[in-house]
Amino acid sequence: MSSTQRHVIGLDTDQANVPAAPITDEEWALRVDLAAAYRLAAHYGWDDLIYTHISARVPGHEDHFLINPFGLRFDEITASNLVKIDHQARIIGQSDWPVNGAGFVIHHAIHRGRPDLHCVMHLHTEAGMALSMLDCGLLPLSQHSMFFYNRIGYHGYEGLALNMEEQERLIQDLGPTNKAMILRNHGTLTAGATVGEAFVWTFWLEKAARAQLAAMAAQPGGLTVPPETIAELTAHMYEQSPAIPGLKEWPAMLRMLDRIDPSFRG
Repeated sequence: MSSTQRHVIGLDTDQANVPAAPITDEEWALRVDLAAAYRLAAHYGWDDLIYTHISARVPGHEDHFLINPFGLRFDEITASNLVKIDHQARIIGQSDWPVNGAGFVIHHAIHRGRPDLHCVMHLHTEAGMALSMLDCGLLPLSQHSMFFYNRIGYHGYEGLALNMEEQERLIQDLGPTNKAMILRNHGTLTAGATVGEAFVWTFWLEKAARAQLAAMAAQPGGLTVPPETIAELTAHMYEQSPAIPGLKEWPAMLRMLDRIDPSFRG
């Protein structure tokens, strides 16, 4: 077992710290967006006590990323209490909280293997977990689900994600271009170039999962499955749309949060 692997397994009890440079304006803006994503996840009921994670790569420091303090609820996350860690699982600067080992293994894998993806969301919603248990996976039944047609990966369950060796399989199963993945018997993962994009992909995937499960539970006459050509066309049309996921939706989400509770910005 490597020193990094040993450190990851004991991450929530034995955390090393590395001195940090001052937070730049770009990093602070990212911290606000990431804290907002946590608050939105809590708002929509996507949280799981203190578990699951949303992370974002720090601008100007490609080997650093921000993640939630292990022990806080999603509705307690703020821009200032997010934890910065490096690719050796060390905390950069000071934090009153540790980082969960499984969060490091999964998120570090994607940040390392897909440099085009700057934000990663991994959740255990009921709909996402139920979808992950189905052999069929995500079916092209709804318009939302067709956004992911031939553009979603699947990763087999390997137990609690505390083994660094699983990282290579996570990256391989996500693929070189996909921005979403079903973690079998576990949950979902989405990612994007921005926090807003990752959030929108999560929103669409969650809605698609809920719609599919509802249809499967109430389908005495069978399911209407569009032709593969139509599913592919729909995915391609969404892909080619000038409306980049998150570009318009994210400011609207921030306005909603500011009305509800702007403390995420602190």
